[in-house]
Amino acid sequence: LARAGSEIVRVTVNTAEAAAAVPHIRDQLAAKGVDVPLVGDFHFNGHRLLTQHPACAEALAKLRINPGNVGHGSKRDEQFATLIEFACRYKKPVRIGVNWGSLDPALLARAVLLQEGIGDTIRVSLTPEPGGDRTREVVVAQEMLQTMGLRSFAPMVIACPGCGRTTSTFFQELADKIQIYLRAQMPVWRAQHPGVENMHVAVMGCVVNGPGESKHANIGISLPGSGENPVAPVYVDGVKAVTLKGDNIAGEFQALIDRYVREHYAVKS
Repeated sequence: LARAGSEIVRVTVNTAEAAAAVPHIRDQLAAKGVDVPLVGDFHFNGHRLLTQHPACAEALAKLRINPGNVGHGSKRDEQFATLIEFACRYKKPVRIGVNWGSLDPALLARAVLLQEGIGDTIRVSLTPEPGGDRTREVVVAQEMLQTMGLRSFAPMVIACPGCGRTTSTFFQELADKIQIYLRAQMPVWRAQHPGVENMHVAVMGCVVNGPGESKHANIGISLPGSGENPVAPVYVDGVKAVTLKGDNIAGEFQALIDRYVREHYAVKS
């Protein structure tokens, strides 16, 4: 998850064994050069687990508490206070994570805090396909923030949706290949080429909008549509740079993107 771009990783701490394992997990990650913050997800028994394993609280970067199951009745405040005491002792922030399915109706009155901007963390939950990769949640969260213009995580691919002029599926296949390639390169590019996450790449399917969108991107390609010449002009920073044709348009365009990154995003010293 960290290598996919997740800036915070949450781990379930639901048993004594899990609580005891957290410091060792933190040490193993550090040995591999992974410094992503770990958030401990506590339900029902977090107050007891931290009392028995205080090193767990020290190793975590944040405590996640669900107010719907931190305790009930007269015990709620006492158990919640225990968790907060550990957070204060080790100077750890606390995330109050509220889910509708476990929400105590008595807590609804405090929902106005969310409307006042108290939260600054986004979490995406997706039901994975059998054997699927949970990093898809990271990508979706990043795409949401990037589409809203709040953060940039990877180069943005601008592609046309297709119309009567795009009878070929090549532009769709190329857009998909380029998107996958850019994300695969980001772990290396992020370290070596600061700012590359702001790059825009256009993959367009015909002459109607292709040149215009390609000119507005950092680098873009306008593929031929139905009845058009079988050539694909490439624009770099708004200027036509080269025309591609033949069977290796995808490979040549990818090479041009690589060169653009090397020439326009300084190598980090």
